[in-house]
Amino acid sequence: MRKPDPTALPEPGHLFSRRALVAGGAALALMPGAAPAQAPAPASPGKAPPEPKPLKAAPAQLRLKPEPAPETAVWRLGGDAAPPILRLKLGEAVRLRVENGTDKPFSLHWHGVRIVNAMDGVGGVTQPPIMPGGSFTYDFTPPDAGSFLIRTLVVGGSSEPSGRGIAGMLIVEEPSPPPVDQDVALLLQDWRLDEAGTLQPFGQVAFAAAAGRLGSVVTLNGRPIPLTLEARPGSRLRLRLANACNARALRIRFDGLKAYVAAVDGQPTDTFEPLKATLPFAPGTRYDLLLDLPPQAGPAGTITALIGQGLPLATLAAAGEPVTQAGRGAIGSIPENKRLPAEIRLQSALRRELVLSGGVRPDKTKPGSETPYQGDPAKVWQINGASGAMGAAPLFSVKRGQVVVLAIRNDTGFIQSLHLHGHVFRLLHQLDDGWEPYWLDTVQIPEGRNAQIAFVADNPGRWLLSATVLERFDTGLWTSFEVT
Repeated sequence: MRKPDPTALPEPGHLFSRRALVAGGAALALMPGAAPAQAPAPASPGKAPPEPKPLKAAPAQLRLKPEPAPETAVWRLGGDAAPPILRLKLGEAVRLRVENGTDKPFSLHWHGVRIVNAMDGVGGVTQPPIMPGGSFTYDFTPPDAGSFLIRTLVVGGSSEPSGRGIAGMLIVEEPSPPPVDQDVALLLQDWRLDEAGTLQPFGQVAFAAAAGRLGSVVTLNGRPIPLTLEARPGSRLRLRLANACNARALRIRFDGLKAYVAAVDGQPTDTFEPLKATLPFAPGTRYDLLLDLPPQAGPAGTITALIGQGLPLATLAAAGEPVTQAGRGAIGSIPENKRLPAEIRLQSALRRELVLSGGVRPDKTKPGSETPYQGDPAKVWQINGASGAMGAAPLFSVKRGQVVVLAIRNDTGFIQSLHLHGHVFRLLHQLDDGWEPYWLDTVQIPEGRNAQIAFVADNPGRWLLSATVLERFDTGLWTSFEVT
């Protein structure tokens, strides 16, 4: 094992040692050449499983505006100012007893993990919501390595716990990760504050029916931006970027940095350089980036959000003794995930069409404004004419192993971001003659446009296709399907 770098960046939200957090377990292979789903980690014969470790959500104070403004009352997982970053090795199990010390129900969705259905964390669908004062034990073994999000998700009530700060990341390390000098997680959040630094009220239909709750202050790892990242000259870095904002979809640009994308939504891809050094970054999206710092000390570059004239999120700098680069090759790829199919056979796919509708329409005569929403505040959005509801029947049901193609049309006035639970998919080309060369679990569809996704429905249970803008999810923009 590589010795720790004494100049390494502190792990944000570090809560537990690996030994305290995880217990051994193995992914359950369910078909030849693939491990499409997983089960709670088995205990050793004659030995009780270890007790789950507590992880409490509770009120906290966070400095989001400079003094003399007061700190902001927020909610946090684990008690640290930074959101938790949970790390484990592939094959290890997560066993956490999540305690609700807030005054609202919530549950934790493990966004991107091809998880056993009972652990997916959708309050009101896959589990009862964790009520104030209550707890729920999450016990699962991730089948894939990768970078995953921890988000609150409960039918009708996700926006407030998330907007108050409950979020985190789960990082599952590969058995043989690409050699780097530092592996850094960067979790993006935004906060909608008033002039006094207090969180503005939640549940506003005007936000839900339009772009969602866009924050006025942005943080990385719980700290105001720009975040300063330092590493030794010549260091090779792995940056894991995740968007945990309620609604803010943006584009990020790498200024002065030659960054290579090595994984998208947690799944490896052949490394590529982003076009114009820019990437779309919707809520729920994750990227693993590999980059080398220059061999001399000094400023190295900036990660910039393309908001207004440009909003620096993080600045990178080289400082200290240079890293020895003898024998180090060029940046390569993360090993491919052998648990995923080499191809998806579309010829016998079950095909369904989905139409997204609802919300308000931007007023083209007055840029930045919309017509007021006049409908049911609990049913602002629809898929195929119906708003998501706990008691609704699944949109369709398939046998395990069936290939599914969903043709999704966005008839709303806004770009929409959707997340497929329990599975990963390929984004098909418009002519159905190929697909993008990476796996996804979250897709953006511009207003008035179509997208087609294909996946193997290999994970039993009732699964959601849901908006990643949480105010839209809370007001109906989700549906479900069943794998039997």
